[in-house]
Amino acid sequence: MNASSSGRLAMRGTLYLAMLAAAASLGGSTVQNLRRAARLTRLSRPFHASPEAAEASLLIVGDSTALGTGASTPQASLAGRIAAQYPRLRVRNLARAGARFADIAGQLHDAGRHDLILVAGGANDVMRFTPRRRLAQDIDLTLHRAASQAQRVILVPAPNVGNAPFFPRPLSWLLSHRARLLHRLARASAGAVGAAYVDLYREQAADPFARDPQRLIAADRLHPSDAGYGVWFDELERQAPLSQLLGMPAPDTRQTAWPGDL
Repeated sequence: MNASSSGRLAMRGTLYLAMLAAAASLGGSTVQNLRRAARLTRLSRPFHASPEAAEASLLIVGDSTALGTGASTPQASLAGRIAAQYPRLRVRNLARAGARFADIAGQLHDAGRHDLILVAGGANDVMRFTPRRRLAQDIDLTLHRAASQAQRVILVPAPNVGNAPFFPRPLSWLLSHRARLLHRLARASAGAVGAAYVDLYREQAADPFARDPQRLIAADRLHPSDAGYGVWFDELERQAPLSQLLGMPAPDTRQTAWPGDL
């Protein structure tokens, strides 16, 4: 390893330690949020659907948000909402909490062919400071592998992580900068393989999650709540309607309501 590489590793290590130190400085509230996040992760279960008269198949890969962490039930997760709106869609969810894009590429190994693959992730790369070059390579690998296994691919990069109330300033500003980088790389990679790109990034003033965290963010102050996943689903349908990508009938716009949406 040369001096330049050693320097970059040292810098990333310093940034990660600074992030932990900033979080620790909040004391008991941060510890409590970490415990809540761990509990929500343990309770997370992937949503699957296998209708007898399935007309198309969807594979979901990604991190804890693709898994549905923070939702009160698997049905209230992004995957569950998709299945509710498209009842003739077979849904398989291989997402895992804590996954970075390198891990998401691994989820696609031997996953078989599908009509549509939805890739949702990036928050762990943002928070754990994956180097830019490696992140670009990992996103490219993930999308090229997905494109080789499906007719259509949707990429849903993590939103502006820095807006989550879990993170104090100035750490939140650094994470917002990292999230902007994630979206630049994701947009370019999606364009290169012809994948649909869903933009969830918002600056704080325009972010509904920052304006209404009590309703849209789960108890750990990090993951989406039921209502938060509802916002994501609406954005997915607005920017990359599954009915158009799959050639299926447009869904009933009266989305199933979950108690947490209210």
